[in-house]
Amino acid sequence: MSRPFAAGDKVLLLDTKQRRYLITLAEGAEFHSHAGFIPHGEIIGQPEGIVALSTRGAKYTCLRPTLEDFVLEMPRGAQVIYPKDLAPICMLADIGPGVKVLESGVGSGALSMTMLRWGAEIVGYEIRDDFLARARANVKSFLGEEVLDRYHLHLRDCYEGIDETDLDRIVLDLPEPWRVVPHAPGALRRGGILVAYTPSIMQAAQVRESMANKMWNGTRTLEVLHRGWYVEGQAVRPDHRMVAHTGFLTVGRFLGE
Repeated sequence: MSRPFAAGDKVLLLDTKQRRYLITLAEGAEFHSHAGFIPHGEIIGQPEGIVALSTRGAKYTCLRPTLEDFVLEMPRGAQVIYPKDLAPICMLADIGPGVKVLESGVGSGALSMTMLRWGAEIVGYEIRDDFLARARANVKSFLGEEVLDRYHLHLRDCYEGIDETDLDRIVLDLPEPWRVVPHAPGALRRGGILVAYTPSIMQAAQVRESMANKMWNGTRTLEVLHRGWYVEGQAVRPDHRMVAHTGFLTVGRFLGE
């Protein structure tokens, strides 16, 4: 997308300390901070990458937010799955265009947006209507209204059963995903994949126990650690801080009953 910024576009503002501010451009609106304000009109019509000056001379680089940016800065109700886990989930679940996915525990919509961006068709189960509304709003806000044709949310409890059949994938972000595993045989096609995201290893162990039978193949659990590096001339070393534990990913392939 190379067109100039327009009203309605989302813009990520980066100050000289790389602090991030996500705004939606609107005619007559202003961005305010401790360093003064910037009229949106000074950004509208300009190309991506411009540096806008606040009324107090602060510099802000203007960029279109990536999906990673939006997930970290978007409005949220529930805790989101972070980018370091979103991409591995999509790889483990083999998400692609036309893949039919049941997602349960949609939360604020971070995983939904990632799978939709990869081309999936999603049926989402969520027990809280405020989370459901937030997820739909975030998906629409970042990906556009047209993507809602592939995103169907239902206010219901996945522990009580799954209405859909012939699903390609089941992706779970729930406190007790092992309670969904017994419903999977009636919903998942042969060769389909189930992925569960769990914060604790004991939750992951219970998921593995529920899949410890001949119906499941290749079950495994992994954790993704994200370590950045400091690179400044000849000074090269690991960053002092890293994004270590966030959750465990458990995956298995359904062979049939």
